[in-house]
Amino acid sequence: MQIDSVARGKRGIETDVSRNPGLEVVGCAPVFWGELDYTTSGPTPARQMGVAKLTDQNTVVPESKYARVERERRYLLQDLPEGLSRADHHLQITDNYLTGTRLRLRKVRDPKTNKWIVKFSQKFAQNPKDFSRTIITNTYLNALEAEMLAVFEANEIRKNRYAFEFNGRKFSVDMFLGDLFGLLLAEVSFETDEELDSFPKPPWALADVTNVEVFTGGRLCELTFEDIRNEIAQSGFIAK
Repeated sequence: MQIDSVARGKRGIETDVSRNPGLEVVGCAPVFWGELDYTTSGPTPARQMGVAKLTDQNTVVPESKYARVERERRYLLQDLPEGLSRADHHLQITDNYLTGTRLRLRKVRDPKTNKWIVKFSQKFAQNPKDFSRTIITNTYLNALEAEMLAVFEANEIRKNRYAFEFNGRKFSVDMFLGDLFGLLLAEVSFETDEELDSFPKPPWALADVTNVEVFTGGRLCELTFEDIRNEIAQSGFIAK
């Protein structure tokens, strides 16, 4: 019986088997990631290795030393705060949330300089009922890397982000565009849990929507402004 061998790397490129005397290559074996596949040219059936399927049960996600805790409060606004106008300097943000994942591709453009910053992020709440504390990991990309990731199916959010300072705190005020046009949110970040938990709602905000899931990016990208209006009407949280 004669043994045939084809070794292939991650891209299916055949490796040199001339150093293996007595082995004769007679055909192409199936591609395996880094494996050496042996088949037989006699009556013995070919033996092939299966490909393992990744699931939540067999995939371990170690704690990342590059991840950090992001502490934020989020507020629903009726309009831009007093002292801020649409003509003020802002950043243009496009967020693409990769379908079915916790991943986001963010492109930030400064209209003044026409320069872009692109970052690929994983963001999630450890406690599904507490969106004020999330774990985020950022990777900054060049143009080619951003283009490669753009092929994945994603839901998009577009918004203009304004910087606004109030009582010594720096807020990010987001005016949403496209399907979410009419929605305005403000966010403020904190260094400690104590600051986060004790911070009062600003007088120019309608409601604290930090822990209302529909106002998280991962949900907003699936909705329209009409959906948001219906959610507000049904929940009644503005009156609280």
